[in-house]
Amino acid sequence: MLIPILLFALGLVLLIKGGDWFVDGATGIAHKFHIPELLIGATVVSIGTTLPEVMVSATSAVSGHGEIAYGNAIGSIICNTALIAALTIAIRPPRVERKTFLTPVIFFFVAAVVYMIVAYGLGTFSRPVGFGLLAIFVVYMVVLVRQALRNPEKASPEGDGDSSPEGGSSSQGGGTPGKGDSFIKDVVLLAIGAVLIAFGANLLVENGTLIAQGLGVPESVIALTFVALGTSLPELVTAITSLVKGHGALSLGNIIGANLFNLVLVSGVSVALSPFAVPNSKQFQGMNASLVIEIPVMMFVMLFLTVPALVRGKLSRVQGIVLLAVYAAFCAFQFIG
Repeated sequence: MLIPILLFALGLVLLIKGGDWFVDGATGIAHKFHIPELLIGATVVSIGTTLPEVMVSATSAVSGHGEIAYGNAIGSIICNTALIAALTIAIRPPRVERKTFLTPVIFFFVAAVVYMIVAYGLGTFSRPVGFGLLAIFVVYMVVLVRQALRNPEKASPEGDGDSSPEGGSSSQGGGTPGKGDSFIKDVVLLAIGAVLIAFGANLLVENGTLIAQGLGVPESVIALTFVALGTSLPELVTAITSLVKGHGALSLGNIIGANLFNLVLVSGVSVALSPFAVPNSKQFQGMNASLVIEIPVMMFVMLFLTVPALVRGKLSRVQGIVLLAVYAAFCAFQFIG
């Protein structure tokens, strides 16, 4: 048990440092091309922090553990929203630019409706469903790129503490070595950060699962809690790092983008590689707990996070506190219910 614990700790260290470099690179690139931070968070940063979920879920599906692939996607969305976003909001609620925030939110709920139709109506995620989810991912990326090209950042619209002048150097390059050198540095930081995040998360998930299994925790619970939390740690590290550096909008965009990618990219790749049925290993009052607890909780926490933000243009600490309470209750149900 000692070796898994040590490797678990190493994974955590790699995640923290990788998250720091990844955020620096992403925000630097965002400012270079005058892209809103929320938008870069919902695309580049979200893909980077979702890599662990893609790897874990795809490997699980191919090896015949569809329950882990399924539970990881839903569990990660709940964890991202009700734990990670909730912590960010409870500590320092970021302002929300509705126009930029709306696109990833719409795509998430479109994908969620498709996911629910398959789960409740068919009960099996077939290969065509996987390709359909991947098609939504492609369309989303095209829409966001076109949106970024049409609406370049005029300044720092989120106002989350970044005071870089328009067209100025990134948060890393305070001097005047050429923009090309600074851009290359940002790209290198982004790439190395993504590698460290992916490798660290892999160490953390593998060894965290071994530790959980050693304690006798069922596979379905591992998927929805330990694996979901482990693969969501990049989002947690990115959120904390973004918050400390004053980039709250980047953190929020990352959460929404990562949640969408969990449905369309993580699930899409897993299902396309190896179709699987909706797991039915845990029951609640004689019904499939996945259909009456897990998916409804996923929808509730996302609605509770996004609807007030779109209506009022801002988030509140009350939302964060309520979401944290929901996450605590959800975890308690997994282990006690």
